[in-house]
Amino acid sequence: MVALALRLTDPQVLAALFAAIAAAATVWTLAAPLLEGSGLDKRMKAVSTERERIRAREREKLLGGKDKVNLRHAPKAYMKNIVERFKLGDWLGTETAKRNLVMAGFRGPQAEIAFLFFRLVMPIGLSLATLFFVFVVEDFGQPFIVKMGAGIAGLFLGIKSPELFLRNVTQKRQLSIRRAWPDALDLLLICVESGMSIEQAFRRVSQEVGTQSVALAEELTLTTAELSYLSERRQAYENLAQRTGLEPVKAVATALVQAERYGTPLGTALRVLAQESRDQRMTAAEKKAAALPPQLTVPMILFFLPVLFIVIMTPALIQVFAIK
Repeated sequence: MVALALRLTDPQVLAALFAAIAAAATVWTLAAPLLEGSGLDKRMKAVSTERERIRAREREKLLGGKDKVNLRHAPKAYMKNIVERFKLGDWLGTETAKRNLVMAGFRGPQAEIAFLFFRLVMPIGLSLATLFFVFVVEDFGQPFIVKMGAGIAGLFLGIKSPELFLRNVTQKRQLSIRRAWPDALDLLLICVESGMSIEQAFRRVSQEVGTQSVALAEELTLTTAELSYLSERRQAYENLAQRTGLEPVKAVATALVQAERYGTPLGTALRVLAQESRDQRMTAAEKKAAALPPQLTVPMILFFLPVLFIVIMTPALIQVFAIK
């Protein structure tokens, strides 16, 4: 163990290891876009399963609890046993966590149980790994209290890591929906003004927008299913706004609810909202373009200007020293 620790702390070994990791990361970065397939079929299959679940639930309501059908995927047995044994749902399964899971695209009991399981396992695992490293592999000459502080830091990182992962997935999903939303609104407006019903319009838009944003196609398909099976259409629109968590989607959901309740013209509202969404997308692009000069200032000072001075000054210095 001591020989292994000395071997791992050798500067040459560490340098070779970091070089190998950097090379592997470079190869993966270049090859990932080529190997990555379209996730549209997989997500649409998941949406189909969710649609069947909604159908079974509504049929169960109509039959008064008879002929129960469960089409959800069963969670992992060991995860479910641990979650139920420690009753993690009582003190870790908050409503905010459930809402974040839905916004990230994870639905069903298997997603909730997996999230609760990792919220328990990750702090313990990272804390033990940190303590093993600082006490066995390399102590860095630090006192006991510093080592225990490193273990507590690993514990805190393990507690936050599932939430950070969920937040990262949610942000990526919302970014995909936000970019494709103005185009989806234009398509929805065309479908509505052509005489389609709102269910057919949502279905058609979900098929067309799937190549641009799989997440948005999934949400629109789920909304189509809910419009078909829920007793109140208003609930389907509100569910769409809650699942995405985006203000433009909430505005469209509000307009659809008002059109459903008061009979206001839907085409005019969709046209205005589509224009606002395009303006917001253009504003966001202009904001990013305006933020580029300050962001490029430090890289130019650190990397471009020294090279530029070297290129300009080197020939003159060579001539000066050659004359002397």
